Amino acid sequence: MSDQVKYVLDEERIPRTWYNLMADLPTPPPPVLHPGTLKPVGPDDLAPLFPMSLIMQEVSTERDIEIPGPVRDVYRQWRPSPLYRARRLEKALQTPARIYYKYEGVSPAGSHKPNTAVPQAFYNKEAGIRKISTETGAGQWGSSLAFAGALFGIEVQVFMVRVSFNQKPYRRALMESYGARCVASPSMETNFGRALLAKSPDNNGSLGIAISEAVEVAATNADTNYALGSVLNHVLLHQTVVGQEAIAQMELAGDYPDIVVGCTGGGSNFAGIAFPFIGAQLRGGRKVRVIAIEPAACPSLTRGRYAYDFGDTGHMTPLAKMHTLGSAFMPPGFHAGGLRYHGMAPLVSHVKELGLIEAKAYHQTACFDAGVLFARNEGILPAPEANHAVKGAIDEAMRCKEEGVSRSILFNLCGHGHFDMQAYMDYFAGKLVDQNYDESELAMALAGLPSVPEPA
Repeated sequence: MSDQVKYVLDEERIPRTWYNLMADLPTPPPPVLHPGTLKPVGPDDLAPLFPMSLIMQEVSTERDIEIPGPVRDVYRQWRPSPLYRARRLEKALQTPARIYYKYEGVSPAGSHKPNTAVPQAFYNKEAGIRKISTETGAGQWGSSLAFAGALFGIEVQVFMVRVSFNQKPYRRALMESYGARCVASPSMETNFGRALLAKSPDNNGSLGIAISEAVEVAATNADTNYALGSVLNHVLLHQTVVGQEAIAQMELAGDYPDIVVGCTGGGSNFAGIAFPFIGAQLRGGRKVRVIAIEPAACPSLTRGRYAYDFGDTGHMTPLAKMHTLGSAFMPPGFHAGGLRYHGMAPLVSHVKELGLIEAKAYHQTACFDAGVLFARNEGILPAPEANHAVKGAIDEAMRCKEEGVSRSILFNLCGHGHFDMQAYMDYFAGKLVDQNYDESELAMALAGLPSVPEPA
């Protein structure tokens, strides 16, 4: 096959639109509220942080939203991402299940995050924005926005959760290689960060804290916007290229998943793989079991309360109804830093309330067991976050074995673990321990949820 023919085929297989689940839901999710008035936020309330193009996507109920040409031009570097059948893993498990995985580690940053980083940088560039501030946990999002910023000539400042900043120095190096500036959060660069460090100099940080610092920078600098790597509707929207491609690739394979699995922290990679399948089901297609896998040390879907809460620790964001552990909740410093967020995306939370998805929580050693087993059979070393999806898929495959039935299982391998080798070194040295959150701290964080009256 000539390179030109292959290019044409790949071009045809890259989605031309993002899929918006809002168009097919039986009931809309509760509105996002202004924390002062408790009224639904409007575009003007979000304008200090985001370009209007993204704000309109955030509130859109249109099913298909066109992907701009310049964004698809960048997507061509790694999209469509491959879908593989894990035949060697199936053999090792001696399961009748058919296991497929969508591999997002082929992107320049090594994860699914550029799927939204590129359009966010593009829309900000169109709006004349010169700088973007953001947060990152494990560094996958920060690396991706740094990459996108380099492509579109936008300065990027990243507040990286301190425990991950110390655990994953190569992620910081990658961000700096793309031209971004990366600082540990909490930092001395914001009023909120300085206040936290004055109280707790050894503060490990959290995604909620890093979000507060990034929002503060954007809100106090007219030339700077804020970008979020998960949680928001427009972020989940951009990730649906993953699931749309997977539907087409499964058709080429002559199969369709009975079960779809994704890891969940804020909800972006999970929504990316799951929402197109959920939408197809809601439109009369085949029913699919959809399972969200989260860390037992930060279990928002399985232990959180479905309530209005702030998206950040400093209470600078609007109020969204979501499964939350409380914005003040401080998760322990486990290695899947991208999953250390106190809340779940409102749209993911809503579909959980509608009974369209299930949720399970696992400790990190069991997830690393699964990731190493996967690597030794399939050759790809997953990121600690992705190990949760691997664990969920393996458990479902073993259930098939116990029941003597063959089911098709699809999971999103949302990133590789090449920048997470310290975590694997700790695992092989026996230093990786299962960490539990503090029950009393969780109770205090939930007790501090904002008081929002139920609608009449």
